[in-house]
Amino acid sequence: MIRLLALALLLAVVCRWIFGKWPWEYLATKSPSERALDRARHLLDVRPGASAEDIRLAHRRIATIIHPDKGGSASALQEANAARDLLLDQISRTRTEPPR
Repeated sequence: MIRLLALALLLAVVCRWIFGKWPWEYLATKSPSERALDRARHLLDVRPGASAEDIRLAHRRIATIIHPDKGGSASALQEANAARDLLLDQISRTRTEPPR
């Protein structure tokens, strides 16, 4: 029994060291707004702490690739626009909230 506990502890530490998260953090579910923000960041390929300028540049880069005039689809461009708007809105909302 002690060996199993020691092995579980060792695996948890290794997981934290390699992946940067404890194993039980993978079990936590995200809210729908957090999932939408993650999807928008993934779509535009920006990091979580990206500035508004980084988001605009990433959107411009993606939009030139998926624009309907360049052979892309209108729905993909609308999705990129929605991702940009969501991320920019999230940045402006965090700036106007009072510090806690």
